[in-house]
Amino acid sequence: MHATPHDLIPQVADLHDAALAARLQHLLDHKTKPLGSLGRIEGLARQIGLVLGSERPVLQQPQMVVFAGDHGLAARGVSAFPAEVTAQMVANFLGGGAAVSVLARQHGLALTVVDAGVASALPAHPGLVDAKVAPGTADCTQGPAMSAAQCEQALRAGADVVRGLQGNALLLGEMGIGNTSSASLLMARLSGQPLTDCVGRGTGLDRSGLVRKLAVLQEALHCHAEVREPLAVLAAFGGFEIAMMVGAILQAAAERRVIVVDGFIVSSAVLVAQALQPQVLQRCVFSHQSDESGHARMLAHLGAEAVLKLDLRLGEGSGAALAWPLLVSACHLLCDMASFEAAGVSTAGGGTAEPRA
Repeated sequence: MHATPHDLIPQVADLHDAALAARLQHLLDHKTKPLGSLGRIEGLARQIGLVLGSERPVLQQPQMVVFAGDHGLAARGVSAFPAEVTAQMVANFLGGGAAVSVLARQHGLALTVVDAGVASALPAHPGLVDAKVAPGTADCTQGPAMSAAQCEQALRAGADVVRGLQGNALLLGEMGIGNTSSASLLMARLSGQPLTDCVGRGTGLDRSGLVRKLAVLQEALHCHAEVREPLAVLAAFGGFEIAMMVGAILQAAAERRVIVVDGFIVSSAVLVAQALQPQVLQRCVFSHQSDESGHARMLAHLGAEAVLKLDLRLGEGSGAALAWPLLVSACHLLCDMASFEAAGVSTAGGGTAEPRA
């Protein structure tokens, strides 16, 4: 990768604000409940308050963005599904029939689909952003999946998509046959974990398919054995949709949006983004721990704990959409739940003001 243009990676500031954190904790501790009894929902409320810089955070105009792209590696048989499914599923998203489409409607999430690099031409649609870098990446066992220029183009396009969106919350999803392979390669190289700990069955490979996938990915790692710098690793292994998500995450983080991360593939984009700007993680809510075998290890590497564990492995942003109501509830509880004093409820010590007494 050539020298990074100074404007390509936005600065992501440290959100640490001890005074605001203390005020948020004080508010939560004085609600009409035993101390800490709302468990991790209280942590969600604190995090959202810190990201939005408010004691009364309100999540506004949430945006679900699904980035789609094809992968040269798919031709090597690393997926149980053929590559043409990527374009077919984009049509399903836009037609309203996919899981993420249903969930977005249910929860009032504005849904945008981005063509980052789908192999076939997609017809124009009001819900589709055409940001195609190329019709799929190259086979990364033979060379980089994308050139440095293509990687830079994808990063900029992802940032541009976010700049054009309303609201203060970004939910991320993806679609791309073969993209668990890219995510596994990114994880192996950037986390230093053995490839076998990073690779799972993806769309449902059988045992022989998994063995084949491992062999192909080992070949790819060997082809790029000397590549270590995060953007060079992204160019070597990533899909266009993953690179675009990296750009989107960096931009959303710089804008102090709450970033709701879906599963394994979106988490791999976070892995790259935090290698470039570590404070990105302060803005990220990891919606669920995927059933894809490497995801638990990736979350542990990031020091993250997922909100849900439902054995999901669909992608699309489905887990982010399912977790969304919990974020909304966390904000409502922080803003609308009465304090002991206001409600005239006695605390554990018999008073009406200090539940710690």
